[in-house]
Amino acid sequence: MRAVTYAGAAVLLAVLLAASGLAVDPADGGELSPVPFDQTLATGLTGVDVERAEAAGHVVPRGQVFYSQYEYVVGFYGTDSLVTGASGSRPTAQFGRPLAAFVTDLSGTDPRLTDERYVTLPDGRSPGWTRARQAWFVVGTPARTPAGPATLPFGNRSTARAFADEHGGTVLDWGELTARHGDDRSSGDPEPPAAERHRWADETVDRARVLGDRPVSMVVGTDRQAIAAAADRLARSQSASTVVVGKDVPTLAAAVDRARANTTVELLPGRYDANLTVEKPVTIRGAGAETVLDGGGNGSVVAVRSPEVALADLRIVGVGASNGGTPESGDGSTWDRRIRLTYGYGDAAVRLRSSPRSLVENVSIDTPSNGIVALDSDDTVVRSVEVNGTAGREGFMSVLPMYSRTVVEDSRFDGGRDAVYTHYADGTVVRDNRIENVRYGFHDMHTSEALVANNTIRATNTGVFVMTRPTANLLTGNDVQNSTVGISVAGSASYVTDNVLANNEVGLSVGTTRSVYRHNTVVDNDVGVRSTTLLPTNDVSRNDIVANDRPVSPGLATLESWAVDGRGNYWGVIPGTDRDGDGVVDRRYRPTDVVDRSAQNSRPAYALSRSPISQALGRFRGSVPGLRGPSIVDPDPLADPVRPERLAANNVTTP
Repeated sequence: MRAVTYAGAAVLLAVLLAASGLAVDPADGGELSPVPFDQTLATGLTGVDVERAEAAGHVVPRGQVFYSQYEYVVGFYGTDSLVTGASGSRPTAQFGRPLAAFVTDLSGTDPRLTDERYVTLPDGRSPGWTRARQAWFVVGTPARTPAGPATLPFGNRSTARAFADEHGGTVLDWGELTARHGDDRSSGDPEPPAAERHRWADETVDRARVLGDRPVSMVVGTDRQAIAAAADRLARSQSASTVVVGKDVPTLAAAVDRARANTTVELLPGRYDANLTVEKPVTIRGAGAETVLDGGGNGSVVAVRSPEVALADLRIVGVGASNGGTPESGDGSTWDRRIRLTYGYGDAAVRLRSSPRSLVENVSIDTPSNGIVALDSDDTVVRSVEVNGTAGREGFMSVLPMYSRTVVEDSRFDGGRDAVYTHYADGTVVRDNRIENVRYGFHDMHTSEALVANNTIRATNTGVFVMTRPTANLLTGNDVQNSTVGISVAGSASYVTDNVLANNEVGLSVGTTRSVYRHNTVVDNDVGVRSTTLLPTNDVSRNDIVANDRPVSPGLATLESWAVDGRGNYWGVIPGTDRDGDGVVDRRYRPTDVVDRSAQNSRPAYALSRSPISQALGRFRGSVPGLRGPSIVDPDPLADPVRPERLAANNVTTP
């Protein structure tokens, strides 16, 4: 059988060589011309950033590159993004040789800077295109884009010089710009900013927990003896007035209304009719699960409309099931209004509205709809809560930060729709939670710079789902198992590190650009890693991708190379040796090739993968755009696992 296979491969190779004329000569870049930018496959900024910049009349320099072995013209938002895509060895490995690169030409447009240092053009002028190698680039000015400091391209040197002189910049040609960019990259990948984001979360939690130290100004209860005992206790430590619900005031809401600002309302054990509105900075503290706020199944139970409100040591039940309301400010889109209406204004156990620096701690919630909603309430802390969705019914969101930077930690979520759903909640931190039996564990919508860390997630549709092209998210230390998809990431410039993805249908779904995937343990999934990107610009290295039924499912990109600085991934025991002892197997590994991925377990497959004919055919197909199908190659597979202790914990034996 082996001889027949070799002969078949030889015949196929001969036919292909004859049909191609033995060589592929890419088109001369001089004959190429720019295409409309909306016809390119664009990368470099999130869709949200681009839309906002254009709506404000700001200019983001653009570029586009034609490659010898890639069927799409690739567009780049930002000059630095263009330089990355048109120089260096990595783009060549992914797409083939750059044939031509074009860049926005600001000459003749009279670019100006706003007070915020964004670039605008007067009189509705529109820049054209110029070849990148013939352009002049101004660096070091205050000019910026949503991605940071801007490098501005000009087709005319004198125009570039005039702008640089006016704004204190330097003019570089293409060679100088690419050399400078290479020097910047030589320092290596920056570390993920986990420590900085944890530090912000720690400081925010510390500030919020101070709210629990407010003096008690009122004791509320239904049992006279309990109230008397509490009043006596407080009298020995401080001055306190007591109120008996049903005697001195008609409702719990009235009791809270009479409490002094910046004090604590203590709720003794008992059941309280709620539908409460809090409009001053107070702390409402119960006695744990024995203190029950009951909304009677009608509307939200607690509505907070003041900064620095704390709810602690309570149980909340009787949440309404409505998803209606009146949407207020948003980004103006129909979609945004619908989300705010359906979820942000649906019934909730706790609704925070314009209530920054508030705290919900040690609160258990049973709800058929939302648990805790934070609208325009930055620096809110939700910790040590338990939210249970109604059995047999798909509720809404357990925690929903909307336009609110929030910390969600040390909590448990079971049932309902999504555990944590963020909507334009940049910088949110979700850490150390237990999540199970929901649709999505963490659901990111239009939220950038989030930290999702050290969460344990089980039995979900998707454990961590990052959507709508955000940027700079960090997903680290999460353990997702027994789910349809472990982690699915879209957007750009994000980090996915040190996660365990085991026993899922798909372990990791990669849909990002310019992102880092490192030190993840992807084991015993139906599909280990699924790539959905058209533009392979991610760094995927130093991961353990082992014992999956199918190691990788490729996307539509013609080639993805998964190694960085000579270090690839660990795929299990790959036939071959590490003769020089550098920790890297002395052969490439193609996890998307049926022969190569079978070589670990089959001697005939291994022999075929190492045959001269098979290797020649692979090289030929890789050099011809029409024959290069979606594929992934690890040029430097690791000889030893990255996290052997994690593999052992998931019953995977390593050498």
